[in-house]
Amino acid sequence: MDTHGLPLRAAAANVLLAVENGHSLTQCLPPALQQLAPEERPALQALCFGTSRWFHRLDGELQTRLKKPLRKQDRVVHHLMLIGLFQLRFSQQATYAVLNESVEACRALDKPHLTGLVNGVLRAAEREGAPEPADNASRFSHPEWMVEKLRHNWPDDWQEILAANNEQAPMTLRVNARRLTRDAYLDLLEEAGIEAAPTRFAPQGIQLTQPVPVDKLPYFADGAVSVQDEAAQLCTTLLDLAPGQRVLDACAAPGGKTCAILETCDGLNEVVAIDESAERLPRVQENLDRLDLDATLKQADAANTGEWWDGKPFDRILLDVPCSASGVIRRHPDIKLLRRESDISPLAAIQLGLLDAMWDILKPGGRLVYATCSVFPQENHRIIQRFRKQKDGVQLVEPDVAWGRDMGSGRQLLPDPDSHDGFFYAVLEKPDA
Repeated sequence: MDTHGLPLRAAAANVLLAVENGHSLTQCLPPALQQLAPEERPALQALCFGTSRWFHRLDGELQTRLKKPLRKQDRVVHHLMLIGLFQLRFSQQATYAVLNESVEACRALDKPHLTGLVNGVLRAAEREGAPEPADNASRFSHPEWMVEKLRHNWPDDWQEILAANNEQAPMTLRVNARRLTRDAYLDLLEEAGIEAAPTRFAPQGIQLTQPVPVDKLPYFADGAVSVQDEAAQLCTTLLDLAPGQRVLDACAAPGGKTCAILETCDGLNEVVAIDESAERLPRVQENLDRLDLDATLKQADAANTGEWWDGKPFDRILLDVPCSASGVIRRHPDIKLLRRESDISPLAAIQLGLLDAMWDILKPGGRLVYATCSVFPQENHRIIQRFRKQKDGVQLVEPDVAWGRDMGSGRQLLPDPDSHDGFFYAVLEKPDA
């Protein structure tokens, strides 16, 4: 995907085409941003995230406006028109600028024969206004399978979940407890003119009224705070950490929870952080370095303990498993384009396999916290039920907390438009031998 020298909308259309072909925004947006002038980068990010967020609604409208689908080799122009529709429906951009610049972008993409179509479709869309959504995918701007699955799993909450997913997530910080108190950092933010409030449930969390670049946050570079959603921060409140413990963060990248563990408890014997991804593991080290923290990093498949485990059991294990990420769609709207219903069963098999492997390396009397950023029961409390059926002596701990819903085998947080992401936690203990 070469976006070098392209106008903003053309670069965005190429990024969205890459997403349609199975690449996440996390993968394909950074190289595109690097090829733009710094002042254009926020606009590219906003176009890609916004169009992904409203893709199913915009695509529903565009399909009613096209007499026939574009040829595969012209598919990038389909995405260009979606971007134009996004700006007409959801931005303050002047109509003439949307029309003119979309036509220019079409030429820059080397599709001059389609400039008339782009112009005609966007003019008609402006003139006629948005049509009534024809189906649930358009109405809720989610794939049909996801709407149906949420409706089935959460009959009283599905519409609120879908609405929350279409909101932009707030920017939430985790104050480094080794450096300063939450109140002290709130004072620093106030001095910097940044409006913020403490989070309801995470003891070190702060939510900003408006997002700001991290370099504007007081002492960010010196490790005073990290960016982390409130739901993700809650893992440290469940681990029951104490000095001298050996702790494992399985599936650790990009390292937010590894760092939170180290910040929460001074004097841990060792924290081991494992991730399968060679590309993502350096991010863990960068976060540790900025916060001046130490952990043992290993690149490995956590489930394949024979490859990496030294035979010394762990007192505490955080198992934040690979999942559908259905609870963090508002932060990663491209999940709606990338995820398939057929992904859920294979993910559940991986989750159960990881849980089984981690249980074997947990010390008797030790505690394992199972976590997902999913709202689908198949990946959450049903996994815990299945695991407890096949393993003797797994003790379920009911944490004394004010957040989430008790699912009988763990606690479920649903995405809250004004606060945390969707997350699931279960606390398991191994009987002391």
